[in-house]
Amino acid sequence: MGKKQRDCAGCGAPVGIIGRERCCRCEAKVRGAAAKAECPGCGKQRVLQEETGRCIVCSRCCAQCGHPVRRSEDTLCRDCRRKARQEAAKRDCPRCGRPGLLREATGWCGPCSRPRQQKDPPRECTQCGQFRRHAGLGMCSACFQRRPDRAFTAGAGLAARLASPPDWLDGFIAHLAGAYSPARACQLITALGRLLDEDGQPAHPQGLLERARWQGRSMGSLARSLEMFFTEHGLALPTDHAGQLAAGRRRRRVGAAPGPLRPAVDGFASWMLAARERARRAGTRPRSDHTIEAALATMRDLALFLAGERGKQDWALADVHDIEAFLATLPRARKRRLTVLRQFFRFARSRKIILADPTRGLTARDPRGFTGQTLLLKEQRELFRHWTTSRDAHPHEALLGILSLLHGASSDEVRHLRVSDIDQAARTAELGSRPLPVPLDPASWQVLQRCLGHRETQRTANPHVIVTKGTKAGRSPASTAYISHLLDGCGVPPRELRCTRLADLVNTIDPKLVAAAFGMKPESVMYYLADHVDAGRLPTL
Repeated sequence: MGKKQRDCAGCGAPVGIIGRERCCRCEAKVRGAAAKAECPGCGKQRVLQEETGRCIVCSRCCAQCGHPVRRSEDTLCRDCRRKARQEAAKRDCPRCGRPGLLREATGWCGPCSRPRQQKDPPRECTQCGQFRRHAGLGMCSACFQRRPDRAFTAGAGLAARLASPPDWLDGFIAHLAGAYSPARACQLITALGRLLDEDGQPAHPQGLLERARWQGRSMGSLARSLEMFFTEHGLALPTDHAGQLAAGRRRRRVGAAPGPLRPAVDGFASWMLAARERARRAGTRPRSDHTIEAALATMRDLALFLAGERGKQDWALADVHDIEAFLATLPRARKRRLTVLRQFFRFARSRKIILADPTRGLTARDPRGFTGQTLLLKEQRELFRHWTTSRDAHPHEALLGILSLLHGASSDEVRHLRVSDIDQAARTAELGSRPLPVPLDPASWQVLQRCLGHRETQRTANPHVIVTKGTKAGRSPASTAYISHLLDGCGVPPRELRCTRLADLVNTIDPKLVAAAFGMKPESVMYYLADHVDAGRLPTL
C-alpha cells in the first residue's frame, strides 16, 4: 500500500492513491451500485440483462405462462410442468372418446367411471295427469312451477329471513300473487328481498319505492307494483315518473337546437312551464306535456332550418321570408306551426332577444268546413263484415273499429272504457263524457262480449276493457300508441271512422241533437256540416 494521502469519505480508512476520495473497497461498492437498477419484475436493485431488461432471476420465464423459473435448466414453471405431465398421461376414453386419465378399475375416464344418479321412473302427475318425472308434491316440473301457493311460500321464506319484516309484506305478497304468474311473482319477491336486505338503507315505503325505481324510460315491474300497492293503502305518495319522462323529452328537444339559438329555446320552455303553473293555480286550462313538447319540436325544427338552410345563428336576424320558407316545408301544418311561432316571437320580443316580430302580418287561412277523409259506403260494409264475422281480427281491433264506425267513439273513449261502465241488463255502455249511456246494437254487443272474453283469459284485475300485456298487472289504461296502431292492418285510422260517422249524422239529423248525444259543443259539430244538399233527399215536386 502506498503512502496515506487522506481518509476515505465512506469508511474513514486510509486512501493511498492520489486523486481518490474513497478506499478501494468503497470504490468497488460505488461502481457496483452504479451498474445496478431496480428490476421491473421483483423490484430489487439488480444488474439488468440487456435482452430482457430484467435481472437474471426474473429473466428466466416460463415458456407457456410467463411466470418466473427458479432453476436455469428449466423452461417451464412448476405448475406448467405438472400440467404437461398430466397431459402426457391422458389417453382417449373408450366410452366417450374424449382424452382423460383412465382409471385402472374400469378403463374409462373419471366422469365415465363415476356412477350416475338414478332418476325416479315417470309417474302420473296429480295435476295434469300425464306420466312425467316428478319435481315435488306429486306434481311434474311444469305443474310444480305453476302452483298458486308458490308466491306465498317465497313470501314466507322472505319474512323468516328478515330480522324485522314490515307489516305490509303479507298484503303485498298477496297483491303480487293475484297480479302476476307464480314464476314472475317469485322473481319480484326475490328482488324485493335484495332491497330489504340492504344495510343502512331506509325500509320506509317511500324510500323503498324510490330505490326500486329503474333509471330509464320504464320504472320497472317491482316499482310499479309497489307504487300501486302503497298508494292504494295510503303508505306512500305516487312517484312523478310521467313528469320525469316529459322533462327528459323536453331536454332532448332543446338540446337538439344549434348552440347559438339554444338559450332562447330553453328560455321559451321555462316560460311555458311557468305559464302552466299559473294556469293550474288559477283553475284555467294549463298546457299539457304533449302541447309543450310539440311547441319545442317546432322551435327545434325552426332553429335547425335557420342555421342549416339560411346560415343565421341569431334570432334577431330572422325575417318574414325565413318564416315563410319554413312554413312552406310542411304546408298542412302551417296553422299549427304559425301559432307556436307567434308565441315564441312574442316571448323573444318581451325578453329583448329580437326587435321586430317576423310573424306579424302572416296568416294561416284554412278552408272553412269539413275537409277530412271519410269512407265510402262500400268500404264501411267491408270493414263491418271483417270485424263482425272474421275471426282473424283481434278482439281489441274489432271493438275499436265497431265503436268508432257505428257509434262515433274516439280512441280516448275506447281506451278508458271500464268494465263497470257496461250495463249487462240494458246492453248499454258509458263512453267518455257523453251525458247518457250509449245503447249497443247486437253487432256491437257481440264484439264487446268477445273482447270481454279475451280479457277473462288474461286473469287480470285491471278495470279497463282493453287490457294489454303491459297493463294487465296494473290498473292503468292501454297506451295511446297501442290504440293508435290497432287498425293498421285495415289501413284506416280511428279518426277517419269517427269523422265518417259524425259527418253522416250531422248531415242527416239536427246538429244540435248530435252535439247533445255526443256531449260536444254545438260549434264543434257544425264543422262537419256540408255546404251542399244531396239531390236524392229532396222531395219530388
